[in-house]
Amino acid sequence: MMWGETGIKPDGELKVSFGYQCNGYRGSSFEVSNGFEIIPEIRKTSSFSCLSGAALSANATLANTNICNGLIGAEILPSLDSPNSFRKVPSSPNLSRLDILSSSLQSSLSNLSCSPSPPSDHDSYLLKPKSAPSRSEGFLNAMDVQVAGGAAGEDRVQAVCSEENGWLFCAIYDGFNGRDAADFLACTLYETIIFYFNLLGCESKQDFSRASDILYLDQSFQHTLDDSNIIHEEKLPSRIRSNKDSCLDHINKNGSSDRIESSSNSFRHGVLDSFVQALNQAENDFLNMVEQEMEDRPDLVSIGSCVLVVLIHGNDLYTLNLGDSRAVLATYGEGDDMTGNERLKAIQLTDSHTVDNEVEKNQLLCDHPDDPMTVVAGKVKGKLKLTRAFGVGYLKKKKLNDALMGILRVRNLISPPYVSTQPSLNVRQISKSDHFVIVGSDGLFDFFSNDEAVKLVHSYILSNSSGDPAKFLLEQLVERAAHRAGFSMEELMNVPAGRRRKYHDDVTVIVIILGTNQRTTKASTCI
Repeated sequence: MMWGETGIKPDGELKVSFGYQCNGYRGSSFEVSNGFEIIPEIRKTSSFSCLSGAALSANATLANTNICNGLIGAEILPSLDSPNSFRKVPSSPNLSRLDILSSSLQSSLSNLSCSPSPPSDHDSYLLKPKSAPSRSEGFLNAMDVQVAGGAAGEDRVQAVCSEENGWLFCAIYDGFNGRDAADFLACTLYETIIFYFNLLGCESKQDFSRASDILYLDQSFQHTLDDSNIIHEEKLPSRIRSNKDSCLDHINKNGSSDRIESSSNSFRHGVLDSFVQALNQAENDFLNMVEQEMEDRPDLVSIGSCVLVVLIHGNDLYTLNLGDSRAVLATYGEGDDMTGNERLKAIQLTDSHTVDNEVEKNQLLCDHPDDPMTVVAGKVKGKLKLTRAFGVGYLKKKKLNDALMGILRVRNLISPPYVSTQPSLNVRQISKSDHFVIVGSDGLFDFFSNDEAVKLVHSYILSNSSGDPAKFLLEQLVERAAHRAGFSMEELMNVPAGRRRKYHDDVTVIVIILGTNQRTTKASTCI
């Protein structure tokens, strides 16, 4: 489909804007407006129907930094970025690592009981094609994927979709003090996650494939899920289980439903564990790189990023977050008729990891009982509002803090690390009541509450069925920011990047429309 236009059109300001539309038509093929041919096929259904993404910059930052000898900025990121539309690329079979990171990877592999042969070609930094995988090789495997992404200021956004296999990966990396950490995540985290997914035990993957095949045979499964089935990090071992009254019993009444439920839940454990391992790997690799390069670039020790990953696979919606970006689900409450006249309620799927969150602040103080200066002026060690973040090594290692000079250095770093890399995790089974998900960096929520954002998107979708809700949200944000500053929208957008940070942050938004229509393997893209 062709996205509708919005009013933000200053040159170079809307840094990222892309859309992906799943199509549910049967019958003969047809042409869409941008020339993509839609070939109707009966596929396993996924739980998303379309998405749009957009990002607006406020910070002035270098377009490409020189970390890892410039390879990230010069070779890897250009091969991944597609800021104005989705494009098809071969899926990546192996973890394409930089030479500088290989020792860290090999060390981690030596501790795994079921490790594949390590990548042999560390001189290749681009995505590589792979042979067709079997279902048991890894549930995110695909011959080709559709990708989009780019940068706006210090934010980075990624979206990777394999519609024929029913999964969608979205990530927002909200960098701060520079874009190096967000750039690093953009070129490594997705592949690292895939790598650890493929290390899941063969038996677990085969059991999940068999269970998944059975579940996909009955389309009613997607309409009878219990939307209360949510897994949070706090009770992860005990809460990965399906509702006793789920339609698993309807699908298979001969007793095998318990086996399906058990293998599916075991696999969800594995997915969440892979998230954590991949994030830890990326963190170790990044800080290793920082240590090697901080003599020439001491500022690297203060650079960090929030991390927000959303993965939709079949009916499961997984989230991982570190920092203060948010994923907000719009869903109908119990008793709503879903005619469009009932108000949606907003459910925040992620936690806010800042000192403004009393739970986070109290945990931080508890972790550092001998340091009376843990929180100073509403910030961790007087430097950072975030309690959990990627990078920001000077608050995690004394050696990295010592690389800073004068007032930049943290005094009395008594008991590091002061900033955690432990993410919040969540998995929810998508139900027929769930309408859409808003994924955004904190700059969006500086201006809108969860309820306001949901209301805006919902009203826009109702009146613009072929419009672009992500770009619409950005337009509304600019209008509100301009009003606060006493400017017109045009005047605000003419303020140069860097100076405009006074009025709003870098903002990245993805809106994922949930649905259960039949899908095809291609989609129209535009902008």
